[in-house]
Amino acid sequence: MYTCCMYSFETKIRVRYGETDQMSFVYYGVYAQYYEVGRVELLRSLGVTYKELEEMGFALPVVNLNINYKKPAYYDDELTIRTTIKELPSAKITFYYEMFNANNELLNIGEVVLVFVNKKTGKPCFAPEMAINKFKEKLA
Repeated sequence: MYTCCMYSFETKIRVRYGETDQMSFVYYGVYAQYYEVGRVELLRSLGVTYKELEEMGFALPVVNLNINYKKPAYYDDELTIRTTIKELPSAKITFYYEMFNANNELLNIGEVVLVFVNKKTGKPCFAPEMAINKFKEKLA
């Protein structure tokens, strides 16, 4: 497996009221959606969009999600999602996350693994060469 020099991208998001629970914490399941925002924006920063990948005939289902919660986030907090890739995609791509509040306190860390799937066959496949090349350009 080709290991790259790591690439990180930071995205800001503000907690909406409807994302909190009765304890005024961000509901634990919402963090998966926040991670998706970070993932989409990291890909966009590389010149790759989900829309483009889908139009090329690829789907990217999540096959694994891990989150380690350290501290809660609250309504109206501005959060920073640091999304990192550590290696080029193959048939799968792994994203690593760190989430911070405005005081730069670590709220959680996570990892999401997605698999490239050919939409016609429904079977796993390798990442498109276009995406791999965009990663290589940024990580060179």
